[in-house]
Amino acid sequence: MLKTYIAATTALGNVKDRLARDESGASLVEYSILIGLISVAAITAILAVGGWVSDQWTALQGKLGA
Repeated sequence: MLKTYIAATTALGNVKDRLARDESGASLVEYSILIGLISVAAITAILAVGGWVSDQWTALQGKLGA
């Protein structure tokens, strides 16, 4: 009985140590947040440039039509 308890305790300790060292999930979360931030920045830049181009196009049409 004591041997079984020691074996189970050792096995659980090994699993706990292995899970404590595993950081692949943390990296995945960090990269996901980074991709999200880059996407938001890109969409914001595209919308800002699109508005500027639209204003410039409208101004050019006004000058050509007048």
